[in-house]
Amino acid sequence: MTVQLTYIELATLMKSGAGVTVDPQLMATQPASTFAAYGLDSLGLLGIVGELENRFGRPLPPNAEQCKTPGDFLDLVNNNLTAGA
Repeated sequence: MTVQLTYIELATLMKSGAGVTVDPQLMATQPASTFAAYGLDSLGLLGIVGELENRFGRPLPPNAEQCKTPGDFLDLVNNNLTAGA
């Protein structure tokens, strides 16, 4: 079974970790929009990275917190999870 992070889960993490409410369908249709456009800063993204590392029990790539868009972030996370499966 492959674990994949979805836009819905990312939106939930953005809300719980940074207090940023985002429509996951909007992110899915505009994956190249920046996190900054949604109101998420680098510290908020760093918190999400930490939460995911705890959840999955392994580190994400060092550049995960440098992703600028939800699409890039999900690609990086999901590729990392697939590679580690």
